[in-house]
Amino acid sequence: MPNVEVLTNGQFQAVYNVLSLALASMGATTVFLLVVMNRVLPRYRIAVAVSAMVTLIAAYHYFRIFNSFSDAYVAVEAGAPGVADSFALIQGVGFNEGYRYVDWLLTVPLLLFETIAVLALPAAVRSSLLWKLIPASVLMIVLGWPGEITAEIAPKAIWGALSTIPFLYILYVLFVELSKAAKTQPNQVGKDLAGLRWLLLATWGVYPISYMFPMFGLDGADSFVYRQIGYSIADVLAKCLFGLLIYKIARVKSMYDDPQFAAVEMKEAPSSEKSSA
Repeated sequence: MPNVEVLTNGQFQAVYNVLSLALASMGATTVFLLVVMNRVLPRYRIAVAVSAMVTLIAAYHYFRIFNSFSDAYVAVEAGAPGVADSFALIQGVGFNEGYRYVDWLLTVPLLLFETIAVLALPAAVRSSLLWKLIPASVLMIVLGWPGEITAEIAPKAIWGALSTIPFLYILYVLFVELSKAAKTQPNQVGKDLAGLRWLLLATWGVYPISYMFPMFGLDGADSFVYRQIGYSIADVLAKCLFGLLIYKIARVKSMYDDPQFAAVEMKEAPSSEKSSA
């Protein structure tokens, strides 16, 4: 997608603030997950650790995205001195949209990995699911990139359709095959797993909608701003909120698996956590 030449002050501030929000959310979630990792049994810590890796990787890329955006535009004064009326793209600099796809190429497979890891499924079942989900997720991201960087509608539609094929396959594995594999999970874990899958569906659904803005006739600065806001909010939900749900599942399964661990944890937990556990 070609860079937008001019943004109004409001448009610039909206993108600037949502990128800042995403960066802060990723960083805070990483710290939280690392601090609470020992509050689950060792067999589930890898899932929490991978969740922290996801938000750490995303925090790094949002730091780069934020800097790239800030460096790409310069304030243009109009009217009162010192008051920016608009922001113009600095020629030769440009805003690097590629950071997002590098981030997704790393974090989307990890998101799927942590979903499987936290359930502690039998090794053969776990391996089978991962061999289906990980390559499909990589293919989905790789096929979406050519459509993201083109301004022409036809190629964008073709690459978007190709990217949708592995996306639908991932949904099939998550909602059909994973449901069969997870029938032995505790009742609360089953509910939380359903929440994870619907969260992925809801947040991942934002990406193709934002991707297709130019196909809906929304282009220029408005398309750019709405796309950045949509991608950033979806990232926060799909990585931060998802990671917190993974931690919750790990806690529930830890207490279900080891009554002694549960007794110690419940003794230390505040009353609000005791009532919800």
